[in-house]
Amino acid sequence: MSGEAPTDVIFEITRIGDAQRVAAIDVATGVEVVVQAPANAALADVRALALRKLERALNGNGKPRSPDKGVLA
Repeated sequence: MSGEAPTDVIFEITRIGDAQRVAAIDVATGVEVVVQAPANAALADVRALALRKLERALNGNGKPRSPDKGVLA
């Protein structure tokens, strides 16, 4: 999908106290990204933010995190 925007995206929005958790899932690949925003942020804005993050993840521009990062041995 390099260079292309995802065509089918599922958004899941969950309010948690004074924040909202927004997950964007690409239907074709199953790639999921999550952003958090204030509960009073505009829905269009947080969806656009999640979509941009998903596009970066699909294009390989995001840096993968180590699964054990921050874990003390």
